[in-house]
Amino acid sequence: MLHQLNQWSITHHPRWLVILRVALGVSLFVKGISFIANSVELQTLLQQSNLPSSEWVSDSIAWIHLLGGAFIIIGFFTRLSIAVQIPILLVAVLFVNARQGMLGSSEFLFSLLILVLLILFFVEGGGPLSMDDYFKKTRDQ
Repeated sequence: MLHQLNQWSITHHPRWLVILRVALGVSLFVKGISFIANSVELQTLLQQSNLPSSEWVSDSIAWIHLLGGAFIIIGFFTRLSIAVQIPILLVAVLFVNARQGMLGSSEFLFSLLILVLLILFFVEGGGPLSMDDYFKKTRDQ
């Protein structure tokens, strides 16, 4: 199934999607920096949402966003990086931001947009300008 998904992605990947992938990675990277800088706020947000709010959970979320965003920017282990991000964004959309007000919250809309883009790039993959593609071409030669 992954092979079929990869073949479809190769034949249907416009170049502008590379720019969108990089923008997605930058957004996650910046959000990771924000979470590291404001870890107390993240813990408070998790507590208010009745989610596990220990320090290691908030630190894990911050570092996953930071490293995953960097990997998505360069297209390195793109699908794996995205697969790790999707559950975090699902929780953010369904539990954290939904409690603050669905459509009135810019944070909710931002999280929903990021989740949709993560799903898109989980299907599409890194594309033609990515480390994944470079390593695949190198391996094939």
